Amino acid sequence: MAREFARSRRVEEQIQRLLSDFMRAELRDPRVAGVVITEVRASRDLGVAWIQYTLLGTDVSPAPAVLADVQAGLDRAAGFLRSQLARELATRTVPELRFRYDEAAQRARDLERLIDTAVAGDAAATGTQGPDGSP
Repeated sequence: MAREFARSRRVEEQIQRLLSDFMRAELRDPRVAGVVITEVRASRDLGVAWIQYTLLGTDVSPAPAVLADVQAGLDRAAGFLRSQLARELATRTVPELRFRYDEAAQRARDLERLIDTAVAGDAAATGTQGPDGSP
C-alpha cells in the first residue's frame, strides 16, 4: 500500500513538472501567460488529476473576470496538454486534467499585508520602531 502511494506521488510530481514545461514552451494562448502550477493531486486510479494554479506577479486578488478568462484558457488547453502528457508519461492511462485556482498564495499575501499594517499601527501608537528600523 505504501509503495502505491509513493508511485502516485511520483506521477503527480512528474505531471506537475511536465505541465509546467508544456505551458511555458508550447502554449500560445495569452490567457494562460503567467500561470504557475502549484500542486497536482491525482485520484488513486490516476483517472483524474486536479491541477492547482496561481497567477505569477499578482500582489492583489485577481478580478473574477480575469480568473474566468484564465480558467477558460486552461480548460481549452486541457486536451492538448493531456495529449502532450500521453507522449511523456509511462503510465497505462493519462488522467483527465481539471484546473482549479489556488487561493493559498493570495491568502498568505493578504495575511502578510494585515500583519505589516498591524505592526506599523502598533509602532506608530507607541512611538517605537518596527523590526526593520522604520517607525
